Amino acid sequence: MQKEQKLSSGHPDTYYAATAVGMREHASLAGAERADVCVIGGGFTGLSAALNLAEQGFDVVLLEAERIGFGASGRCGGLVGSGQRKDVFETEEAFGYERSRQLWDFAELAKNEIRQRVVKHGIPCDLQDGQLVGVHKKRYRGWPQQLSIALAERYNYPFCQSLDARQTREYVATDGFLEALYDSQALVLHPLNYTLGLARAAAEAGVRIFERSRVTHYSRTDPALVETLQGSVNAKFVVLACNGYLDKLERRVARKIMPINNFMIATEPLGEQRARDLINGRFGVHDTRFVVDYFRLSEDHRLLFGGGENYRREFPADISKFVRPYMLKLFPQLDDARIDYAWGGTLSVTVNRLPHFGRLKPNVYFAQGYSGHGISTANFAGKVIAEAIGGTATRFDVFAGLPTHMFPGGTLLRYPGMVLAMFYYSLIDRL
Repeated sequence: MQKEQKLSSGHPDTYYAATAVGMREHASLAGAERADVCVIGGGFTGLSAALNLAEQGFDVVLLEAERIGFGASGRCGGLVGSGQRKDVFETEEAFGYERSRQLWDFAELAKNEIRQRVVKHGIPCDLQDGQLVGVHKKRYRGWPQQLSIALAERYNYPFCQSLDARQTREYVATDGFLEALYDSQALVLHPLNYTLGLARAAAEAGVRIFERSRVTHYSRTDPALVETLQGSVNAKFVVLACNGYLDKLERRVARKIMPINNFMIATEPLGEQRARDLINGRFGVHDTRFVVDYFRLSEDHRLLFGGGENYRREFPADISKFVRPYMLKLFPQLDDARIDYAWGGTLSVTVNRLPHFGRLKPNVYFAQGYSGHGISTANFAGKVIAEAIGGTATRFDVFAGLPTHMFPGGTLLRYPGMVLAMFYYSLIDRL
């Protein structure tokens, strides 16, 4: 097993950690605390819930096992897409137009929440507009045009443009895309800096944040007693915001998600001209593969590229060697580019790739399973959990009402099943 390399800050050795702004230390929990709400997890969901709760007047304690933004919230690709993980054709087929439109509108509110937080709190997260989805196989030709028309006509969203092969190559210098969809109102950002900005805003709003305070157990009582090795929190409500790092803390919902590992690399600085010759702008890019390739340019003209997954606890022995072939398949012109950073992170997926929200008796709220669409969905999850605890559960109940399924075999056999499924879909991707 490769041991994850950590910096002196306690964060993994990533490009994001190397360019972090406003990182600060928070004490570990020691002794007994009381609060209205105890939030477990210091990523997008937990910080958003804590901040929104504090703004409502709740007394909030947040416990993070490692450092704020240590998990996927501080390591992901930084792409903030429109809509849900499934496109509107799929959500319409599953739920009908009315519910599909409701989910789309919520996703738009989620993007706006990010924009507003960045402005309100002055978060230096390099927020940029735009996202391109590249079609990688003939089977999906025509999808960009169909989707852009549907969004404009039925969802009041005229911001998507379908691109043919020539137009696509003017945006991204790869022969790997047959055509594309460009969404001018999607977003990209520096995820760790956004997370750190939320933490600063939450602390200023009165949230008591404790790092290196791993929760070992919490009681199913009202109020709940949340325990760490060195302390405890007595709270009326608990917010479970662990996602891919849930592990054995709450078995009642662990069977609904599958933790998976995804990997990224950052090239050396390419220089402004070479970077712009590669991608003509600071927008995000991903493709239509089941195991998605995603990438964008950094502020200092590097290519940040994500590709490849595995479905076990271990990371590859050499992450750079693991991810680099995915990059070169799309950009062979980068064969001479040095890789300066390589890292992995853990997220979680659900069987149907829709987020899993819910309540557990007597006083626990949770959201998880964002399936690679986590920045906007997780931020909005924290907001609607805070609304529900505050007494207005309308939006929370929409998400809680989405169908959820257990992975076959539960937590014991889900990994072998996932490996077989991923092998099948990766084979389909190549055919």
